[in-house]
Amino acid sequence: MSVTEAFAPGAIAKKPLVANPDLFTSKPSLIGLTRPQMAKALHEKGVPEKQLRMRVNQLWHWLYIRGVSDFDAMTNVAKDMREMLKEHFTIARPEIVEEQISNDGTRKWLLRFPSRGAGRPVEIETVYIPEEGRGTLCISSQVGCTLTCSFCHTGTQKLVRNLTAEEILSQLLLARDRLGDFPGADTPPGAFVPTGDRKVTNIVMMGMGEPLYNFDSVKTALLIATDGDGLSLSKRRVTLSTSGVVPEIYRTGEEIGVMLAISLHAVRDELRDMLVPINKKYPLKELLDACRAYPSLSNARRITFEYVMLKDVNDSLEDAKLMVQLLKGIPAKINLIPFNPWPGTNYQCSDWATIEKFADFINAAGYASPIRTPRGRDILAACGQLKSESERMRKTERLAFEAMMIAGHGEDDD
Repeated sequence: MSVTEAFAPGAIAKKPLVANPDLFTSKPSLIGLTRPQMAKALHEKGVPEKQLRMRVNQLWHWLYIRGVSDFDAMTNVAKDMREMLKEHFTIARPEIVEEQISNDGTRKWLLRFPSRGAGRPVEIETVYIPEEGRGTLCISSQVGCTLTCSFCHTGTQKLVRNLTAEEILSQLLLARDRLGDFPGADTPPGAFVPTGDRKVTNIVMMGMGEPLYNFDSVKTALLIATDGDGLSLSKRRVTLSTSGVVPEIYRTGEEIGVMLAISLHAVRDELRDMLVPINKKYPLKELLDACRAYPSLSNARRITFEYVMLKDVNDSLEDAKLMVQLLKGIPAKINLIPFNPWPGTNYQCSDWATIEKFADFINAAGYASPIRTPRGRDILAACGQLKSESERMRKTERLAFEAMMIAGHGEDDD
């Protein structure tokens, strides 16, 4: 498949567009390490202590400003140093198993990572949504999900494992590769990207999984993404979405400091218990108390409440009135999301007139209440539609599969 064909609307890349030669090796990646962690890793491989700060700064520049994925591209690093790095570490991108492009310009990548205890390599989905003035990347934090929200396609896939900080951050690096968003790179032919210096202007932790059930890895990845000497995304352009893991909401505000989004979807505990089962552990009052305590709340740093519109379930005017009462005193924006259908769902999207009536009431009460334009529905890339085929294997299946893959991987090495 040519580059032009791969970027045509509706295109599906059947073979990996980007292969990861280190998928079955045990080489640690330098991507996703903090500066102290990177310094420690280099020191353990013989880099003198007096050189560590300089070497870390070099690598940080090449990884996060220039966006290289090959040590040989680091032209100001001595050859013997590059050879050492290639021998002991990797900076390879994840493997792209499939790339799809919606008719509206939305892009979805199915990415493959090493098994890391799951038995076979695992797969996740990442979505890029281009708009006139911005390009938003929706990043996954887990393979599968534990929350089983009844309206969400991802929730039908059992949790396989958490993603590492490297794997979370690599989704951003790979997207910037594919969009020509690093210095000296070209935008793919026919790509719809925002005008301006950056193609990826915003990231949202709204992909597969519950980010706050993988707090440490998400924290590390987001702090690197917002590092002013590297990828340099503004924390106001990074949004973490949670279904309501209350203790970690407090930590998010104190330790990460990005924008917060809450998957609300119901304003009565008995209904939210069904739609978003974590509500049984952290009911609405506890959740909203944590929101009110989120640091630096203001009209400029509002909390976004996501609310999927389900026909005859949560879309009545009474629900709108209760929402206004519940959110009183919280600087907030309410994103109304027309339900995105997926195979096997029992829910329907609210009628458009009902959604508009709901939005009008919320707006009249003083809250911004945009109706989100459905994007990427034709490639199952819209909110609540992401899912991969990865499943955790039983131990006996895992050992047999790993033995087969190790044997197969060595066939062409003669």
